[in-house]
Amino acid sequence: MHRKLTAVMASMALASASAFAHGDKHAAEGKKEAKAISAEEKDFGREGDPKKATRTIRVDMSDKMRFTPASLSIKRGETVKFVVKNNGKVMHEMVLGTTKELKEHAEMMKKHPTMEHDEPYMAHVAPGKTETMVWQFTKAGEFQFGCLVPGHFEAGMIGKVTVK
Repeated sequence: MHRKLTAVMASMALASASAFAHGDKHAAEGKKEAKAISAEEKDFGREGDPKKATRTIRVDMSDKMRFTPASLSIKRGETVKFVVKNNGKVMHEMVLGTTKELKEHAEMMKKHPTMEHDEPYMAHVAPGKTETMVWQFTKAGEFQFGCLVPGHFEAGMIGKVTVK
């Protein structure tokens, strides 16, 4: 019995520490350490080199659960710098992906809302702040971007990326 109680208390402490760390990460106000560019290829492309960005697209997020613009057209091979601004009063994020990946991640976020994640295809933006992400669209197709903060995706906070 004592072991079970100790294990439960330890996991609660870890969960609390994780939630605190997640909040601290976002409180860093967008300060990112220089890191190597990942070569990992996703269905919708790979992390882009900021020095090779051929276009900058500004995306606004609002508490009306909408992105502006909500539809983007991009050329295959293009490296895009996204400047993502949160005009709302609550946390929002822009996550690139396939419909399937976004739905799966949204479900995971419902179960683990304090989950810490930092991927090159995600921009977590505190209220009133701006973040950037750079992505190279290496494959043609129709992809999406969404806000996976619990409830936002389901409220329609999703956009479309068409890569030709």
